Parts: sequence; C-alpha cells; structure tokens
Amino acid sequence: NTIVIMTSNLGSHLLLEHDPDQEGVREKVMARLQEHFRPEFLNRIDEIVLFHRLDPSQIRRIIDIQLEGLKKRLLERDITLELSDNAIGALALEGYDPAFGARPLKRLIQRKVENELAKQLLDGEIGDGDTVRVDVENGEFVAHRAQPVSQ
Repeated sequence: NTIVIMTSNLGSHLLLEHDPDQEGVREKVMARLQEHFRPEFLNRIDEIVLFHRLDPSQIRRIIDIQLEGLKKRLLERDITLELSDNAIGALALEGYDPAFGARPLKRLIQRKVENELAKQLLDGEIGDGDTVRVDVENGEFVAHRAQPVSQ
C-alpha cells in the first residue's frame, strides 16, 4: 500500500482571501482544479484537503524546528545558542508570508542568524564553550556572547 501526497497552488489565491471553511470556497477551488486537471486524473484522487493559514503557534514551532539543526551544529563546538523573544518574533514576522507560508523562514534564519554567527566565529568574537544570545536591536539581528554567571 502506498500513500501519495501531492500539493498544488491552484486556487491558493482564494484561500488567501477567504477561510477554507467558508461556504463556497471549496467549490471554487475544486472548479479551478477541474479547469486545470483532466477528469481521469482527479477521479483517481481519494481526498482533497484544503489547508488553512498557519497560526502564530505553528509558526513558532517551525522556527524551533529550523533552529534545532543550527543548535546541534553549534553544540558540536560546545556553543549554546539562545534567542530572545524579540528575535523569535522578528523571525516569525519576516519569515512568514501568507502566500508562501513558512518557506522563507529557513533562508531568513541562514541570512540573519547563521551568517552573523559564522562571521563572529571567524573573527574570534565567539568561540568554543560560549553561550551566544541573538536579539534584535534597532531592527537588526545581533548576536552577543552571553556573560558568564559568576559563582
């Protein structure tokens, strides 16, 4: 047995303008599919699911997932990465687009967080054993070595 999942942007403009649960939206999306695909193809599909926009908690979860890989790579150098709530909020705001979903997030994290960390590693501003905190200051992502807690 096999499950095949296919995605399409056909009718996505309708979903941007209306809630997928709104009466008539499903019929309009189905009409777009019927205009584009042959009936023989559509008849072989068991279920067509209309997706909803991501809510803030889902976007936050996607950010966490994207950051996990970076955090694991940094832990190989015993570097701990922390992001402020402001930084996470800025990633959510800049990295989510209603038309494209969360696709831009990965590139944004690479551009704004990873590249800054790589520069600081190369410049010796951060190194093995450090804790690095990423925040937003004056609209820009910044990374600082966290001050060790004195005992």
